Amino acid sequence: MSRHPCVLVIDDEPQIHRFLRAALVAAGFEPLRADSGGEGLREIARAAPAAVVLDLGLPDMDGKQVLARAREFYQEPVIILSARDRETEKIEALDLGANDYVEKPFGLGELLARLRAALRARSHSAKPPPVIRAGGLTIDFPRRLVCRDGEPVHLSPKEYDLLTRLAQNAGKVMRHRELLLAIWGPAHVDDTQYLRVFIGQLRQKIEGDASTPRAVLTEPGVGYRFIADEPEAPSG
Repeated sequence: MSRHPCVLVIDDEPQIHRFLRAALVAAGFEPLRADSGGEGLREIARAAPAAVVLDLGLPDMDGKQVLARAREFYQEPVIILSARDRETEKIEALDLGANDYVEKPFGLGELLARLRAALRARSHSAKPPPVIRAGGLTIDFPRRLVCRDGEPVHLSPKEYDLLTRLAQNAGKVMRHRELLLAIWGPAHVDDTQYLRVFIGQLRQKIEGDASTPRAVLTEPGVGYRFIADEPEAPSG
């Protein structure tokens, strides 16, 4: 598995992909490719790239639609790369959650500099702690280890991804659609019953009793909220 951060380029122009692929590799990134908005959303959900470079003029949907849907479950930098130079287009894209806007034709050095700046800004933002505790539950992210009362809990990959998404957003209500998009992708955004089953299985494993949840709480009609212990104050 590559240790280089992945950058997904969503653009329908093959020459843009050829041009950017070589430049991204040379700059220490692993390039990923999508030629349409739908493919781009699936790839974001699958690969969780470190950043996305997004064209607005896509064959199946407007790039701003892609951006709006991606922002329901994806928080990493998105750089717009587009031939549209109207101020209103830029404002709309930025208001929808784009981190930057680069016009075509563009300078490769400028695009890479803006990409690095967006990644630096993201890395300086608040990060969840490496270990989260909720009662007798401990989630050790660096070791990918979940324990209940000191005993390892064996989770399926999807169960672990679901728990991670909830725990790393502790205290925040995670909407059904947001979780379904992030864990299962755009094809499953309406499968709330599917999510409910996984939540029940997860509660049974991490709490022992799915009927009286303490860590993963239900927000009726909206989604779920993870309740973590308060972090211990430093001694001394």
